[in-house]
Amino acid sequence: MNSFFSTPQNEVNILAKLADIKEEHYHQLVTLSAMMELCIEKGILTREEIQKKVEELDAIIDLPPYPMA
Repeated sequence: MNSFFSTPQNEVNILAKLADIKEEHYHQLVTLSAMMELCIEKGILTREEIQKKVEELDAIIDLPPYPMA
């Protein structure tokens, strides 16, 4: 049975891509955190408003993509 991970080189490539994705995710998270803190410091948004929106979006994301029987 041939799998995508059948060679060590394929496995190294996959792990390298995963590391790149994790690093990019970290940088996006830091940028988002900085933007949120600036909005709070400038009085544009409150932490409570951000938390409320997070909860609203989280509820939408948790919905199944199709009707459940």
